[in-house]
Amino acid sequence: MAAPAPSDRIEGDASASAPIRTAIVGFGVSGRVFHAPFVAANPEFSLDLIVTADRDRAAEAVRLHPGASVVSTVDEVFGRADQLDLVVLGSPPGTHADLASRALDAGLDVVVDKPFTVTSVEGRALVAQAERLGRRLTVFQNRRWDGDFLTVRRLVESDALGEVRRFESRFEWWKPEPRASWKTAATVADGGGILYDLGTHLIDQAITLFGPVVETYAELAVRRFGGLADDDAFVALRHESGTTSHLWMSSLAPQFGPRFHVLGSDGGYTSHGLDGQEAALAAGTSPDDPGFGVTQPEHWGVVGVDGALEPLPTERGDYGAFYRTLADAMLRGGPLPVDPAAPVAVLELIERIHAETPLR
Repeated sequence: MAAPAPSDRIEGDASASAPIRTAIVGFGVSGRVFHAPFVAANPEFSLDLIVTADRDRAAEAVRLHPGASVVSTVDEVFGRADQLDLVVLGSPPGTHADLASRALDAGLDVVVDKPFTVTSVEGRALVAQAERLGRRLTVFQNRRWDGDFLTVRRLVESDALGEVRRFESRFEWWKPEPRASWKTAATVADGGGILYDLGTHLIDQAITLFGPVVETYAELAVRRFGGLADDDAFVALRHESGTTSHLWMSSLAPQFGPRFHVLGSDGGYTSHGLDGQEAALAAGTSPDDPGFGVTQPEHWGVVGVDGALEPLPTERGDYGAFYRTLADAMLRGGPLPVDPAAPVAVLELIERIHAETPLR
């Protein structure tokens, strides 16, 4: 059975009015692909400020979002805090704790991209600060709205597979020579490595489905010559519910395993390939496109027992639900899209894994 959903609510009256005046810090993949398109497409938000010190990214920000001011330093966000309601942090993980704390102190609500912070201590401090100040703080765990994950969640919560005994989940790709970025220079102490990068998604999904973890096992490796942090990882989790989760993350997989392989007492579900929303956004597709988030039949997973498998339509992927729910929280006092306590629990597991598992 799935774990009960948390309340995800910070009590208090809504304090913002539409449109929610928004600043995005960082215009790499996070800001450009995952945040700006949804802020710009949702009429309850306005994209007012974009921060990037990179000249080429600044030019791209101006081209894509001509109504926003593009600035080079984050200090300009705090200098204009009285003209903003929300700041979205798409900067490297090592900056999250400090910038989120400054934003909360400036009277702003905050979205932090994953990983929430580098340490669980930092995450808990931010949650306490937000509660003390009466601000809304949430974490962009967008993979909760992958179409294939929504499909698995529906199967689990409806008991369609019976008692789920094993849950297998993979994020794998083939990048033997990665593009230069902060990720290639970040150590584990900076929030670098594939466990912080992709593990924050896979562990969050597993806990969302099956609840708290009582036992962990992991294998962490640095495969690339000169690598500073793990780029190949396997994590096993035993949940209080009795389900075992096996999670694979790799940047160096020349062949990919199933994205999901879920084995229950009455049947199973297997799917291949990644949710298509990221690729569509990177190619310039608008979230308003009628086909956005739709998985074509040839990419559906299969459900049942071998010998009697049937294709199962994939739920429509919907990253935009994060910002719709956030708008409802800020304008009408609804629940947050992601309770920040959940990403803190993920960080605690990542810290435990790193403490117990030497890099190979």
